[in-house]
Amino acid sequence: MRRFLLVCVLIITTGFSQAPPKDQLTIIVELDESPENFISEIESRLPRLEVVAQYDTIFNGVAVRGSVDELEKLARMDAVTNQHPVKTYRTQQEPLSFSTDTIRSLGNSSYTGRGVKVGVIDTGIDYSHPDLQINYRGGFDTVDFDNDPMETLTEGATVHGTHVAGVIGANGKMRGVAPDAEIYAYRALGPGGMGSSVQVIAAIEEAVEDGMDVINLSLGNDVNGPDWPTSHAVDRAIEMGTTVVVAAGNSGPDDWTVGSPATSPDAITVGAVALPSEMPVLEIGRRKIMLTPLLGSSKWSLTKKYPLYFVGKGEGEIENARGKIVVFERGIVPFYEKAEKAYRAGAEAAIIYNNEEGGFQGSLNGMNLPIPVVAVTKKEGEWLLEQKDQWAATVWEELDQRMAEFSSRGPITSSWAIKPDVVAPGVDIMSTVPGGYAPLQGTSMAAPHVAGVAALVKEAHPDWEPKKVKQALMSGAEVLDGVQPTEQGMGYIDIERSIEPNLLLDGKLEFGRVQDKFFRDSKTVTITNPTDKEVKVQMKQPGKNPGETWSVPGTTYISPGATEELQVELQISGSMLSDGVHEGYLVVESSSDEYHIPYLYMKESGTYAKVSGFELSRTLNDQVRYRFYLSEQTQKLSVDLYRSGTMVDQGRVLEMDNNQAGMVEGTIDTRKEWKGAYVAAVTATIDGEEFTYTFPVFF
Repeated sequence: MRRFLLVCVLIITTGFSQAPPKDQLTIIVELDESPENFISEIESRLPRLEVVAQYDTIFNGVAVRGSVDELEKLARMDAVTNQHPVKTYRTQQEPLSFSTDTIRSLGNSSYTGRGVKVGVIDTGIDYSHPDLQINYRGGFDTVDFDNDPMETLTEGATVHGTHVAGVIGANGKMRGVAPDAEIYAYRALGPGGMGSSVQVIAAIEEAVEDGMDVINLSLGNDVNGPDWPTSHAVDRAIEMGTTVVVAAGNSGPDDWTVGSPATSPDAITVGAVALPSEMPVLEIGRRKIMLTPLLGSSKWSLTKKYPLYFVGKGEGEIENARGKIVVFERGIVPFYEKAEKAYRAGAEAAIIYNNEEGGFQGSLNGMNLPIPVVAVTKKEGEWLLEQKDQWAATVWEELDQRMAEFSSRGPITSSWAIKPDVVAPGVDIMSTVPGGYAPLQGTSMAAPHVAGVAALVKEAHPDWEPKKVKQALMSGAEVLDGVQPTEQGMGYIDIERSIEPNLLLDGKLEFGRVQDKFFRDSKTVTITNPTDKEVKVQMKQPGKNPGETWSVPGTTYISPGATEELQVELQISGSMLSDGVHEGYLVVESSSDEYHIPYLYMKESGTYAKVSGFELSRTLNDQVRYRFYLSEQTQKLSVDLYRSGTMVDQGRVLEMDNNQAGMVEGTIDTRKEWKGAYVAAVTATIDGEEFTYTFPVFF
């Protein structure tokens, strides 16, 4: 719990090599004892330091302000157990792609979220927006450590938190899903939408202490495991009675891409779908490429064929672009400068392709240009580069409701859990931003739809604990045809069925990893009848697959208000099955409805990363701290460091034997003065096979 506060300018969670020794800074330290005792020790031993905040709910720790010289002395105190290295969190946002107003068509419930507290842990909120003024109640800023969680409006300006808040509880020209909910803002991500794990954890603590009924976290990282600190913080918040909704991430369409804290088993993890729409597609020969407009771009309205004109990253002046589509590689030059250069050179349009895997978020920073500016993936951009002499045509395609390609997929390593839990609209979502309205897309936009529905459920059932709220949301969801459980969980969110469920189901059938030749296990499905009438329930066996034998209970009658625990058994003959993930749905039929319970097991191994989330950072006492996540037990593990760019070998910095799966952390004693950008090559040996992964590191 935060006891007292002081305005501060900067939070540093690693070393201070870039700060003069007399500069005033604020850090957060984790303790193995009561914060009260530690504060007393600081007051007596280090009187020049000032305690800014105290935490004892989600974790034991304090925020301390002082000079670098004085702060370095904290590392010598026995109670200090950890200085969390900065793990970059990004808002789970993609640039706009469609033009459908999904928010105003979200159901016709009489509930509006009145009296329900919803905390938005994000980039802050522009609480001066006319659509948010009515419902905004306050909050806290764990970036600047003050009571003013305003969006960053100057350098590194953000809009994300304001957009998310509007989806949940706007009440003006736009009305959110829960237009009478009480909105609280917790700014954990600063300029550019970036923040550290400690800032996120501190914001969760603030929200829990302030009595939030629902928390929305439209943020995440790339650690596909349940044991990362932010996931544990979410678990603890839920234990204390707060419903937590988390965006799945934007690293799809590959499997194993849901990142922490969406990996929390008890959180409501949300994937994104696109509603029916018409979309412009670039057509070259038989290849079609989806175009994603940057925020603020003019509409793509080209009707003729145009040649492609490649200009690299756009560092120099562009000439002879009239009547052409200019193609840039992302990097060095800001998006708006690339766009302006293309426009001044007479281009018809501009395409920017990514310089790393996947999609990216982009904005023209308020620049209004008459030409469209769009983004494509690295893979698509490199393919375009090979078509230098080709002309590109624009075609328009009518698309049905579908999974958003960027939406991260499960399952979760080590726990083999099914994620996401549900899906919601996340493509071209119009909502509030500082100064007006704008469409954005990403699982960041899908999560607040579900947080809004959770607020409606809490208004209708104020005594329901988080587990029951989650059951209602998942039980009420509608499965999308042809979509797997690791893409959609239990399906597309449904407001009415969530508020007034006819059945509450609890029990995703997660059988885990199967390594035996013959496997047999049973799982419990708990079904509650919340209505005032008896319900007849019957389970249907999944489709017959070679090597699988299912046993399901017969017809069951559940009395009003009663709960039944039903056993489902699976037998597997491993020799008849291929390696990898096997998943599907078990159908439950009731007197008036049909429900789909997802099942999953993994035979032998999958295509997931064996090492993720690797970090190296310098501590206060000049040690180097490492932290990473292992999805499997390793016999050997080594880390080699290379200079970024030149790849000059800096030597082996770490060797370890027999590590268990889960989070691994520790310190390295070294006198080497590493400064600047490096690449860490992590090699893990598992059952005699080597797996090597590279991670960027900066000192």
